[in-house]
Amino acid sequence: MIVKEIMELAQLLPYQNRTFVPEKTDLTDVETVKGLYQLLLDRPVTSSQELERWLLDRSELDAALSQAGSILYIHMTCHTDDAKAAGAYTQFIQTVPPAVKPLNDQLNRKYLTALKSYSLDVKRYKVYNRATTVDVELFVEANVPLQTKVDLLSQQYQTICAAMTVHFDGQEQTMPQMSKYLLEPDRKKREEAWRAMTLRRMADKDKLENIFDEMFKLRCQIATQAGCKNFVDYQFQAYHRFDYTPDDCQKYHQSIAQWVVPLYGEILKKRQQEMKLEALRPWDTAVDPKARKPLKPFDKVSDLIEKTQNIFNQLDGQLGNQFKQIKEFGLLNLESRKGKAPGGYQNTLNEARKPFIFMNAVGVDDDVRTLLHESGHAFHALACAGDPLVDYRHGPMEFCEVASMAMELLGGRYINQFYSPEDTMRSNREHLEGIVHILAWVANIDAFQHWLYEHPSHTPQERCQAWCDYYHQFGGQLIDWQEFEETQAYLWHSQLHIFEMPFYYIEYGIAQLGALQLWMNAKSNPSKALGDYRHGLSLGGSRPLPELYEAAGIKFDFSARIIKPLVDEVYNQWRTLA
Repeated sequence: MIVKEIMELAQLLPYQNRTFVPEKTDLTDVETVKGLYQLLLDRPVTSSQELERWLLDRSELDAALSQAGSILYIHMTCHTDDAKAAGAYTQFIQTVPPAVKPLNDQLNRKYLTALKSYSLDVKRYKVYNRATTVDVELFVEANVPLQTKVDLLSQQYQTICAAMTVHFDGQEQTMPQMSKYLLEPDRKKREEAWRAMTLRRMADKDKLENIFDEMFKLRCQIATQAGCKNFVDYQFQAYHRFDYTPDDCQKYHQSIAQWVVPLYGEILKKRQQEMKLEALRPWDTAVDPKARKPLKPFDKVSDLIEKTQNIFNQLDGQLGNQFKQIKEFGLLNLESRKGKAPGGYQNTLNEARKPFIFMNAVGVDDDVRTLLHESGHAFHALACAGDPLVDYRHGPMEFCEVASMAMELLGGRYINQFYSPEDTMRSNREHLEGIVHILAWVANIDAFQHWLYEHPSHTPQERCQAWCDYYHQFGGQLIDWQEFEETQAYLWHSQLHIFEMPFYYIEYGIAQLGALQLWMNAKSNPSKALGDYRHGLSLGGSRPLPELYEAAGIKFDFSARIIKPLVDEVYNQWRTLA
């Protein structure tokens, strides 16, 4: 199975014929890859035209190499219990990226030196040039082996989480499969399922703590060796966050605490009243408060695909055709199963310029929104696929998440493909509640991460206390964790971003505000809102963040000035669906 799948992905045709990388080159072989990068280093550049051609050849190599790594990553996450898949990915990240990173730094320096003599279009290459400059400033060769260690620790985290299963209801089930029991009206069964899941997660608490401690020390060392004051400073530069600062993130936290957390409190209070409970317990937050059976949007993954296809067909003919192509190319891996990594993602195969969607569908309402979300990422990849520069075929994360979150809202207009009118209202209500929750949860996760790396000498006990403090600040105090205080203190273990992509989470909050602006625009003029959305996506990463937002007809602003009217509209809409 694994070999067949790898061959199918590897044989996807390139978007265009190669002009620099020889056909059938083994890009998992480190010496072969080093030789190709060396050719670029050795090539003389004597004009602006030659510099641009050199840059495009480098882009072709970067895209081809990226795709080779993506294929290995995809199969590792689809089959974490397959020794060959895990071994192939481990071998790749232990050999190829460590060898390429110093060569990439040399190529960056060669490019910036050549740019002093041979100019390129200033507007076209502004974003690329500033990113390259920062990459040169941050690169330290001594950090390469440390970054490789972090990558291997990330794989360990994936493997541990993917191996978590629970014997429940007479069968062995994955954690995503267990989540459907949290939607059961039978409170006793919900509690039993929650306890079983919690017991299983806590069994690996020490393993995950050890992995994080090792990651944390390595990241702090990486930042110090790069000359940064701390890892916050390092990661903001590494993520090319040119358009906002850690202080802006603090403003986001404050605005969310002021305007969103009270609404989140109203939602939970209404839930408590409807359920006639003295207090909400952790197993009471996902179930329908009116004790209705869980929404059942589909029985089989094929139904999920078919009905999502219908949504895109209604929303926009071109999007419908694009989703159909993704399906026909075999680029959907949606069903949860044992041995599959948790979560969901969209990974662009950079040479084929096609998106791959991974998720863990188990037949719940959230699965529909997840597929809409990841499809938004896929449409983004396809919208900017024509750009010859691979760096511009990926937008900044704060805008990439607009593509996905806006698609949840825009596509959600046709969620009745899955439901009756009553269940459609219920699904949309739950989605709005989820938006309020995610805005607060993002502030929680981001504030916690800032604390972690601004206090590099913290102890594990202090870390737990800091987590609990932020959790309470952003709404967690509204849930009764009596008897499960230790579980509460380690809730962050299940947030893979903290382990694998530190500081990659504020993007969801910023982008949710952009998506809500698109949603509001679509209420008054749906065709214009969709046109603006697609125009913004087509720019990829070729413009600074504020310009990308402007192109999509929205504002890059996450102050109270933007947040309050959006929250007011969500509240008003939620009340009509209650």
